[in-house]
Amino acid sequence: MRDANPIQSLAMNNDIRISPSILAADFAHLSREIDLITPEIDSLHVDVMDGHFVPNISLGTPVIASLRAATDLYLDCHLMITDPLRYIESIAVAGANGVTAHIEAIPDPVPVAEEADRLGIDFGLALSPNTPIEAIVPYLDRCSIVVVMSVQPGFGGQRFMDQVLTKIEALRESVDSRALSTDIQVDGGIDLQTIGRASSAGANVFVAGSSVFNADDPVNAIVEMKSIVGMGNR
Repeated sequence: MRDANPIQSLAMNNDIRISPSILAADFAHLSREIDLITPEIDSLHVDVMDGHFVPNISLGTPVIASLRAATDLYLDCHLMITDPLRYIESIAVAGANGVTAHIEAIPDPVPVAEEADRLGIDFGLALSPNTPIEAIVPYLDRCSIVVVMSVQPGFGGQRFMDQVLTKIEALRESVDSRALSTDIQVDGGIDLQTIGRASSAGANVFVAGSSVFNADDPVNAIVEMKSIVGMGNR
């Protein structure tokens, strides 16, 4: 068991946050791209794909370790993998501050949540667009964050699926009715046109990839998204 990462947890505070996805960054200049936007953000979204749970393969512990050596930002690792329990310790040791695992991969998420707690990192659950929220509601009290996928997992640059807005609304109602502080993150197709709708539905953490790193001015893109959703606490 490693010591808990000294970087302060961002989980369970319901602050409004933009979490850029490095999957959309220029990997040849990754450190430079992160340094550019660091003054405007608190966390980075790191997509870990295994080529099995989703068709693509992306990022792993060497990249997470390199990121940890290069930045003090919170590393929010989205595990699009079949067996998160097998890899969570190596991901934590590499420097992750939090992990989210897909409920479709682990219908019983308790062992993974307990392992995350043992390792001193935050734990959350993600659900794909076609998965009903009832799959994760019984485990909300174990989650520092829940991730609503607004695109099909595994591919960057997809269009936002408006049908997930009702799912975000229902999750917000469930979280608030139980007086939980669980963050609700929306991941996929977030840009200047969609972030407001996701925020109005009840999300407070927004994963933005292409709309940040492919923008002419990534810093201004983040600033503009912040202005749409407002700053401070929900």
